[in-house]
Amino acid sequence: MFRPYRDVLSRPGALAFSAAGVVARLPISMVGIGIVLAVSSVYEAYALAGRVSAVFVVASAVTAPLISRAVDRYGQARVMFPALATCATGLVALIVALVAEAPEPVLYVTAVVAGVSGQFGSLVRARWSYVLQGDPVALHTAYSLESALDELVFIIGPAAATLLATSVTPTAGIVVPLVATAVGGTWFLLQRRTEPPPTPHHETGGPSILAAPGMLLLVGVFLAMGAIFGATDVATVAFAEEEGRKSVAGLILAVFAAGSLVSGLLYGARRWVQPLWVRFGIGMVLLGIGVSFFFVVNSLWALAAVMFVTGFAIAPTLINGNGLVQELVAPGRLTEGLTWVGTSLGIGVSIGSSVAGARIDADGSHAGFLVVVIAGAVAVVGTLASLRTLRASHEARLSDDLARVGHVSEDDVDEVTDARAVEVDGPSDLRSDA
Repeated sequence: MFRPYRDVLSRPGALAFSAAGVVARLPISMVGIGIVLAVSSVYEAYALAGRVSAVFVVASAVTAPLISRAVDRYGQARVMFPALATCATGLVALIVALVAEAPEPVLYVTAVVAGVSGQFGSLVRARWSYVLQGDPVALHTAYSLESALDELVFIIGPAAATLLATSVTPTAGIVVPLVATAVGGTWFLLQRRTEPPPTPHHETGGPSILAAPGMLLLVGVFLAMGAIFGATDVATVAFAEEEGRKSVAGLILAVFAAGSLVSGLLYGARRWVQPLWVRFGIGMVLLGIGVSFFFVVNSLWALAAVMFVTGFAIAPTLINGNGLVQELVAPGRLTEGLTWVGTSLGIGVSIGSSVAGARIDADGSHAGFLVVVIAGAVAVVGTLASLRTLRASHEARLSDDLARVGHVSEDDVDEVTDARAVEVDGPSDLRSDA
């Protein structure tokens, strides 16, 4: 099972940039819940905590596509070092504001600056595409590996942030991701040998990437999926506090990610012949059904059990959803395309956390889980509505591939078809850089 992963990590420079990417991505699972825990502890208001977290995520979501487009055009290190410095400055300012119990507007301003960070998940996958170009089977394995590592981040991050915030100091859950951003990001960007070369200006310009058939629909589905995750985070923290066990909220969320980690590893260890759009639809339906059970649980351990099982739908769905981007956009704009779905996921997280926070303040944690159920239903309906367009895009991409090999033998055409079936498994940006 693990041999394919060992093979791709043996490529020159692969292990180093993948490991650095894990450290650099740690903040995506810690800053959001870290803000919720810190603000709710200092100001005793979940609604305010949800709003500040939402501002951070929206700032990240708005700036990330601009940063990624510049990355495609000018290169990763040249663009990301300034973004990294801006993010670190914002996080330091946010910590100082919380310690000083600054007025609410100050929290929003610092959260905006901290959100200018870019998305290291997209950068890592762009490096894999560059290092493994021409080897779609290995690329499928590498993308699935990154999906599993994303989930590992979501296992470690929330638990660590909760433990730090409840056992050390309320702001400790933000200090650790600050260090991870600086150390992991710098380590990653200094590895220039595996950095993809900049894309020529004429290949990164032109109309918005959202004009590509199917991209806008995919962005909408990821928006609803993000709302699931954002509302789940806040509702789980509130439910744990109601049960008198707030310190275990991070552990419960880690169990959610653990189910996804297991499924991601299993999913990446084999080849799949079903069309990508079919697998995406199945995964989203299963995810929507699973999260609907969050509303009816009456204990933390029952919630953990349901989350673990439901988590099995997360990694494959995100792998397939991000993989659809590879079918819908031009290769020279892959980082930008991946960032757009990550952006929509991030905006969804902010909406979900903000709405759930307000409902929790009014009616308790189960009102927050009701927001999760509604977001799941919207995600399923949006997915089913988009399948026809996604299928057409898949068939058009496959036809283009077959046209390029129209002069070769039937066996070679079959080989290309099989390779495309693997290649479109595509990258996973687990919960993206939400």
